[in-house]
Amino acid sequence: MSQENFNKACVLLLLLFITSVFTAMILPFLMTILMAAIFSGLAWPLYRRLRQGFGRRRSPAALVTLLVIFFAVVLPLAALLGAVTGEAIKVSQTVKPWIQRQIAEPAAFSDWMEAIPFYDRILPYKETILQKAGELVGRLSSYLINSLSSVTVMTAQFIFLLFIFFYTMFFFLVDGERILNKILYYLPLKPGDQQRMLEKFTSVTRATIKGVAVIGILQGTLTGGAFAVLGIPSAVFWGTVAGVTSLIPGIGAGIVWLPASIILIMSASYGKGVGLLLFGVVVISSIDTFLRPRLVGKDTRIHELLILFGTLGGILMFGPAGIIIGPILAALLVTVWEIYGVAFQDVLTERAPPAAGDPPPGKAARILLAEDDTKSPRA
Repeated sequence: MSQENFNKACVLLLLLFITSVFTAMILPFLMTILMAAIFSGLAWPLYRRLRQGFGRRRSPAALVTLLVIFFAVVLPLAALLGAVTGEAIKVSQTVKPWIQRQIAEPAAFSDWMEAIPFYDRILPYKETILQKAGELVGRLSSYLINSLSSVTVMTAQFIFLLFIFFYTMFFFLVDGERILNKILYYLPLKPGDQQRMLEKFTSVTRATIKGVAVIGILQGTLTGGAFAVLGIPSAVFWGTVAGVTSLIPGIGAGIVWLPASIILIMSASYGKGVGLLLFGVVVISSIDTFLRPRLVGKDTRIHELLILFGTLGGILMFGPAGIIIGPILAALLVTVWEIYGVAFQDVLTERAPPAAGDPPPGKAARILLAEDDTKSPRA
C-alpha cells in the first residue's frame, strides 16, 4: 500500500470514528434535528418571500417564518393532541366494561350473528372475538396515550426540545443553502444522482405533508363529525385515528367507520349503522379516491405497497414522526436502487428470453415480458 492510500485509509477510519461518536452523542436530539430540516424545506418558499420583503435580510425573515409556524401549526396541534389524549383515556377506561356487558347480555349480538351462514362455527369463539377486539382498541388507545402524553404535558423536556427545534430551524433557514451545498459536496455521487436524491426527498416530503394536511384532516374531520352527530362517544379520538389511518393506501379511514357501522347494526341501531356506512362509502372514501392521486401520486411515483410498509414501519420505529419519515425513507430506497441500476448497468445481466425447451411462463411473467418488449425492444 502506498503512502497516499495509507493516509486516505487513516482519514476514512478517523472520519467514521469521530462521526459515529458525535452521532451517538446527539442521538437524543437527532429526531428533532431531522424534523427541523424537513419543516425548514417546507417553509422555504414562505421564507424566501419574506426575505424579499425584508430587503434580503435573512434573520428577520427567518424569525417571522418561525412565528407563523408556531401560531399556525404548533399551537393548534398541541390543543388537538391534548383533546385526543383525554379522549384516549376515556376509550381505554370504557372498552373493558363494554366487552363485559356484551358477554353478559349477548342477545343483540347473537341475534345479528345468527344471520351469518357459518354462525355455528364461530359461536364457540364469540367471547374470544370480543375480548381480542377489546384488547386491540385498548392497546391502540394506550399507544396514543403513551405517545401523546409526553407532548401534551408541558414538561421541561418538551419545552427544551421545542426550543431546539425552532433554534435549529432558524439556522437551517438562514444558512440552509450553504449547508445543503456542503452536504452535497461531500457525497461521492455524480451531480445528476445528487439532484435526483434531492428532488425525490423534496417531492415525497411535500406529497406526504399534503396527504397529512388535506386528506388526513378532511377524512378525520368528516369521520369525527359523523360520530358526533350519531352520538358515538370519543368522536375527537376516533376522528384523529381516522385521520392517521387515512395515510395508509388501501386501508384509509375505513378501518374506523366500517367497524363502527357494523357495531351499530349489531346493536339494533340499523338507521345509524346504515347511514354511517353509506356516508363512509360515498363521502369519506371518495376523498381518498379523487384527492390522493392528485395530491400524492404525482409527487411520489412509488408503489402503494412501499408507502404502506414505509408508513407502518416508520410509525413503529420513529413514533408519530414516522408518518413523514417512513415514506421518505421508502422513496429514498427506490431512488438509491435506481442509481445503483444506472451505475452498474454494465455488469448487470439482462433477463434472457426463455429457451425453446423451457415450459411456458405464467400469466404474470408473460405480462412482464410483454411490457419489457414494448418499452425496450431488444436488438
